[in-house]
Amino acid sequence: MSIVAPTWPQAATVEDFRRNLEAVHARIAAACARAGRDPATVRLLPVSKTVDEARLRLAVQAGCDTLGENKVQEAKGKAEAMADLGIRWSVIGHLQTNKARDVARFASEFQALDSLRVAQALDSLRVAQALDQRLAQEGRTLDVFVQVNTSGEASKYGLDPIEVADFVQQLPAFPQLRVRGLMTLALFSADPEQVRPCFVRLRDLRERLRPTLPVGVSLDELSMGMSGDFEIAIEEGATVVRVGQAIFGARSTPDSHYWPTPAG
Repeated sequence: MSIVAPTWPQAATVEDFRRNLEAVHARIAAACARAGRDPATVRLLPVSKTVDEARLRLAVQAGCDTLGENKVQEAKGKAEAMADLGIRWSVIGHLQTNKARDVARFASEFQALDSLRVAQALDSLRVAQALDQRLAQEGRTLDVFVQVNTSGEASKYGLDPIEVADFVQQLPAFPQLRVRGLMTLALFSADPEQVRPCFVRLRDLRERLRPTLPVGVSLDELSMGMSGDFEIAIEEGATVVRVGQAIFGARSTPDSHYWPTPAG
């Protein structure tokens, strides 16, 4: 299949959101059919970055009960403003240790546990440690995904695949973190032949790691694929797809704008 760059109209009513959600679920079902999979094995995570509270309330009426955000401050503000709705929040962007307290208070899931990519070796676990300590103070646990850089781009956060095995072995030291799987960002490309290998690498890495996983660590989940490429991700084993524009409408800037880089 090819990756199409559609124009996504802004969803402005509950009916718009219902229609968009139905279309996305139909695409999920079609991709599952091609891969011989049950659509029930794929979880849709609506990504609501840049979407205002009024429109998010419409999306919730249409059936969105979990929302994903890249920026901690934006997510925190929305979580506080919409506390009455009982939304489950997933933070899917890179986390600085000084934001760990906020995530520990409102998030149910964190999908970007990774190395901070600085010179000191112990910093690779600094975010895990900060989250674990804050969660213990809050009396909570948090589902987490380990982010892997499968594209090989220096501009992306995420562990190098060769570092993941050692990193995972150390995670049982942080009992408040419930390790659920791996997450990746593919190349930002309209060429499926460039995108697909990123998803294949994550799936293959998971299979290599499974025989040696420490007690309490699960890698059952693979979070990969966004609005333009999630069908390819499903064909390669995704269990979570992160979809924003196909549900909420086009943003004024590309996806790459919302993902911070190690240099920036």
